[in-house]
Amino acid sequence: MGLFSLTRRNMLIAGAVVMFTVLAVRLIYLQLIDDTLKLSADNNALRYETLYPPRGQILDRNGRVIVGNMNIFDIMVTPADVREFDTLELCRILQMDTSEMFKSFRYYKKYRSRIGYQTLIFRKNVPAEEYTLFIETKSRYPGFSGAPRTKRKYEYNAGGNLLGYVTEVDESFLSSHPDYRSGDYVGRTGIEEVCENELKGEKGCRIYLRDSRNIIKDHYMDGANDVPAVPGENVITTIDAELQSYGEYLMKNKVGSIVAIEPSSGEILTMVSSPGIDVDVLGDIGKYYSELNSDPFRPLFNRAVMSTQPPGSVFKLVNGLIALQEGVITPETRFSCSNGYHIGKLTVGCHSHYSPIDFRTSIMMSCNAYFCAAFRRILDNPRYPSIDSSFTRWREYVQSFGFGVKLGSDFPSEKSSSVPSVKTYNRMYGKGRWNSVSCISLSIGQGEMGCTPLHLANLAAIIANRGFYHIPHIIRHHKDAETDAFFAGKHYCMVDPVHFEPVIDGMWKAVNAGQGLGGTAPIAHVDGLEICGKTGTAENPHGDTHSVFVCFAPRENPRIAVAVYMENAGFGGTWAAPVASLMVEKYLRGEEPLSPEREELERRMAESNLLHKNPASKKYVKSPNAKK
Repeated sequence: MGLFSLTRRNMLIAGAVVMFTVLAVRLIYLQLIDDTLKLSADNNALRYETLYPPRGQILDRNGRVIVGNMNIFDIMVTPADVREFDTLELCRILQMDTSEMFKSFRYYKKYRSRIGYQTLIFRKNVPAEEYTLFIETKSRYPGFSGAPRTKRKYEYNAGGNLLGYVTEVDESFLSSHPDYRSGDYVGRTGIEEVCENELKGEKGCRIYLRDSRNIIKDHYMDGANDVPAVPGENVITTIDAELQSYGEYLMKNKVGSIVAIEPSSGEILTMVSSPGIDVDVLGDIGKYYSELNSDPFRPLFNRAVMSTQPPGSVFKLVNGLIALQEGVITPETRFSCSNGYHIGKLTVGCHSHYSPIDFRTSIMMSCNAYFCAAFRRILDNPRYPSIDSSFTRWREYVQSFGFGVKLGSDFPSEKSSSVPSVKTYNRMYGKGRWNSVSCISLSIGQGEMGCTPLHLANLAAIIANRGFYHIPHIIRHHKDAETDAFFAGKHYCMVDPVHFEPVIDGMWKAVNAGQGLGGTAPIAHVDGLEICGKTGTAENPHGDTHSVFVCFAPRENPRIAVAVYMENAGFGGTWAAPVASLMVEKYLRGEEPLSPEREELERRMAESNLLHKNPASKKYVKSPNAKK
């Protein structure tokens, strides 16, 4: 028992010695080596001035600046440092009402314990002449200071939806982003959001020492602890700024979008959404947001990646390729058409043309009857034991073209397209109570199909590449090498390359066969460019049909693939096709002058106003983003 007590006492003594030693070492470290506590203790005597970095520039694929910066000025206030001053004189200098100033100071007084010695933004975006006058008289206003900042400057009046905007952080954002502070700005939507981490830079600070009366005396420790602001990194996009600007010019006063892709890389050359946000609104988005949000044409809605609509007849290209791959038709297979496809009481109408026709001609003429017959052969193929299995196989083919899923672009808010499944028709008709006729509208891209213009441009790129695509993307180089590798990878559809040539033949004929031979898009012909295209006229229960066109050029070694989708515009060959061809011509020929005929076509496309054909026109009230 005595031995146990002795051992226990020794252990307690040893423990006490160890604890004392640890505390002593820690105390010496804190006092002589680490100055963290000293700095903390000094905090009440220090004033921190935030240095805001210039945001990185956004460049196009050719190094042209799309979004740069311009100098602006804020007036800052440290409420705890404010002393008696001439209120009327400061209001005159800053062009503000005295009631506004009194309101601010009531807020500072109410939350003085929370604010402490923080420096807050008192007045934003002060004009240069007011800022200069303030700086000259600053000594009269203790507690107030000036802070130069940068604001976005847009070099092209184009790309509002594509670029996104920068806005001051709000409480909800701060609650989930503790690395930001009140008064900071952040990219919201578009490229500004995608590349926020690269563009924002790193804030710096200057530290000043106060005396016992809280008056700023000098730099703390001669500026040894000051932190310089680090400018944001420039971001190189895949966009061609001139082509983007041209696309928006052609889409003035129209509802829809243009997406252009470089097939060999998946790089997005152009992404137009119309009506969109004018860039002169982006710099002060908060002022106009409510008005933009209530605009019935929905300018904040990026149709290129968010609007899911029926693809219409351009989807015949997919069904034709599936039919060839499945072996249910060959390029020489002929079907008859008597103003449409007729079975029982059902008729899928078609325009009048000679009959029967082969596969290439069916694409050139966009024959509905041909693709109804081919689609039924796919689903009624005796290789499959039931409609369920053949339809599931058809759906797998369609998804391999990128439909029915998100493509995985680096652009935010991308929506997937919709491809019906067996469950869709079991729900609509009942299990075992539907067949190939029940879903015949899918043969011509109608019915339960829906996709975005990005999906259609990707389809054009797949055909241009003879069977594969790179995931469309909008940033030229990512910080993460794995991300670049992800976009560099090839994604193959389930159709062999050999089957693409007859499809491309038909697309070439649709544009280049010459007037009077039945092609649906002779208006898109441009001498020497070898444009291959397919028109679509998508039915729409809410008004006039949608005008659709997909194309690529040149035929060999294609450099551009384009999709144009104009809502409620009418025939694909009347509106979407000429706009797409002008985009191709602009990209491939640059500043070369257009022929007189093409100049007239360009003028007509740009000056035509189709807004009245859209149902939103009935609710339209002019907003600040309205195209001039």
